[in-house]
Amino acid sequence: MKSLIGWGVKPVDSHVNKKTDHKWSLFRKLMFGLTPGQYLGQALRNPFNWILGIIFAIGLPLIAYRFMFGLSVVTHASNDYPWGLFLGFGLFAMVPLSASGFMLGTAVEIFGRHDFEPIERLALLNGLLGYLFAVIYLVVDLGQPWRLPYPMVVSFGPAAVLFLVAWHVATYLSVQVAEVSVSFFEWIGWLGGKRFIRRIALGLTVSGIILSTLHQGALGALFNYAPGKVHPLWYSGSFQWIFFFCSSIPAGLCMVIAVSTVVKKTMAWRCDDNFNENLDRCTLGLAKGASLALITYLAIKLIGIAHDNEWGYLATGWGAWFLFEMAVGVVLPIILFAYAVRHKVVAIARVGAFVTIFGIVLNRLNTALIAFNWNLYQEVPHIFEVIIAVTIFAIYVVVYRFILYRLPIIFSWKEQPQEALAAEAARPAPIKTSNAPIGAMYRKID
Repeated sequence: MKSLIGWGVKPVDSHVNKKTDHKWSLFRKLMFGLTPGQYLGQALRNPFNWILGIIFAIGLPLIAYRFMFGLSVVTHASNDYPWGLFLGFGLFAMVPLSASGFMLGTAVEIFGRHDFEPIERLALLNGLLGYLFAVIYLVVDLGQPWRLPYPMVVSFGPAAVLFLVAWHVATYLSVQVAEVSVSFFEWIGWLGGKRFIRRIALGLTVSGIILSTLHQGALGALFNYAPGKVHPLWYSGSFQWIFFFCSSIPAGLCMVIAVSTVVKKTMAWRCDDNFNENLDRCTLGLAKGASLALITYLAIKLIGIAHDNEWGYLATGWGAWFLFEMAVGVVLPIILFAYAVRHKVVAIARVGAFVTIFGIVLNRLNTALIAFNWNLYQEVPHIFEVIIAVTIFAIYVVVYRFILYRLPIIFSWKEQPQEALAAEAARPAPIKTSNAPIGAMYRKID
């Protein structure tokens, strides 16, 4: 794509082709302004696409194989280990990494931190796709996708934590679709839809806070069903839900840093000046918030161990593994973030973000798989399970890239005059106050 831009090809960023003064067709928008030959040529020249093609050639038949012959042919799942990579990574890790949506939405829409607006849409998209593919991983694990509506409308189980998770994930996914739809409405030119979503943005944000807060903790509460199975260093009956909730905050913030870093390196041609010029400042701001969240998480983990009096396990092999997770996944990022924020070194903040993501994923795998049934044996995932998990993640990357190429997420859509007026009309009207003295107001009322 860089070579095409060097030859004078400009990707679509408005409804009108400036060279011809004609509106872009939907097909040309999907091709981001390229002819079919140009589009196919740049796709074939990208070596990353060939890697994805190899992954899909191997993984997609295995996914079909799983749905045809059942879960047992691609996993070692059993009553001892009911959760493998599909849930250990796909659900328990993808959900906290998708907390960026409600975090940035809250910062911008509720607390008025409009300095984070250049990355707000990227955070919302990250949240939407993370939750969507967490559901896809869940469907691959459970099978029978046509039964997804059952916990919603057919078979209620209000006493079950999974019932809570199902309802919250489904409703929150709907909220995220609405939040991200502003970019889609800009892309297709539907001003009414954009105006409507902007008017209810505050309500959507509040709904996102409530729903995300509850189900992030509910995922941890799922492990209360199996007391004694998870190693005591990763389990606390009183604190399990808050372990998961607190760790989701730095996970979501660091995921935005990581994704924006990858975007800046691989899609620089698609990023506009507003995104590029503000990214470093926003990254340091997110790093500061992530460091405070990690300190809180570290304190609560220590309180959980003290509350349950599990200090003796730290002197065992499992204790060494736990200390490795905390040292690499929590303490090291805190140090990196502190140095980066203090000296304004953005590169170190980005390294800290990737290390934090590694720590969060390791914690979820430890809780759901590695330290699960610690008194029995440690399950080694089936090679087919690994390939399918990688394949679904590759689809996640492709969908992510497809949307970023087209919708105004990391670039601003060049509005026509009537669109600018519609955007202005969608903003809440200021509250009018009277300049008359209070006594005059009372006399008027009398």
